[in-house]
Amino acid sequence: MKAAPMGYVRPGTVAEAVAELARHDGTARVLAGGQSLVPMMHMRLMRPSTVIDINALDTELGRIEANGSDTLIGALVRYRELETSPVVAERLPILSTIVRHIGDRQVRNRGTVGGALAQADPTGELALACLALGAEVTARSARGERTIPISEFFEGAYASALEPDELLTAVRVPLAPTHCRFFERARKHNDFAVLSVLAMGSAAPDGRWSSVRLALGGVDERPVLATAAAASLEDRIWDDAAIAEAAALALDAIDPPDDVRASAEYRRHLVGVHVRRVLADLDQRGQGR
Repeated sequence: MKAAPMGYVRPGTVAEAVAELARHDGTARVLAGGQSLVPMMHMRLMRPSTVIDINALDTELGRIEANGSDTLIGALVRYRELETSPVVAERLPILSTIVRHIGDRQVRNRGTVGGALAQADPTGELALACLALGAEVTARSARGERTIPISEFFEGAYASALEPDELLTAVRVPLAPTHCRFFERARKHNDFAVLSVLAMGSAAPDGRWSSVRLALGGVDERPVLATAAAASLEDRIWDDAAIAEAAALALDAIDPPDDVRASAEYRRHLVGVHVRRVLADLDQRGQGR
């Protein structure tokens, strides 16, 4: 099947892009890497009146910049750039690690940060990482610019807080805690994740942990923070009992779906198993063992 007939524009500035979005009154779609939009158009799951190709906006939207304790990542930054950026490797190494789980090299050469977040895929690796890191999204329209905390950005499966006339322009990410561990389970390479777990925190010399965060993907209609589980580990030396308690609390944060990839029951089982494993691994590495 091929895409339905549509218009095509290639604006030269962000201002022109948001003017086009406003002009089409919610019926246009933005094309960046095209890794999600193009297949959906070919299956006619999406039939935009016009495609707004923003790939000429690299100068405005393709930057990675250190800004004090934050890192500013433009919406047109490709996965491959995150994977190889010295700035990201120094300040946000979890992003360098997590993008290697996205697709294959061809996908990472084209897929963009803005496209990944705007897609709001509940199994998306970048969505999970940005949630755990407490990022903020910048969105721009003809009406002006606003900042959206990532905790308020994902509204459901493939649904975000972006208005139809808004363009996601950047994401601002604070520094990550000292130690991070990520795990993902899928049926096969390149498939959507059945479960993903991201744990992070900072370990003190006495073995106590602080700034603990635990995020889960693929087990709800959006990526979720297991806040009660993370709070149970804060300012503690972790042992098997503490980790088991956190894994049990993580189950209270999720509402897993039944779908063609896995049942809800199986996903709940995986959460209990892999949260314990990821936390134990994080603790070992944090204590230098």
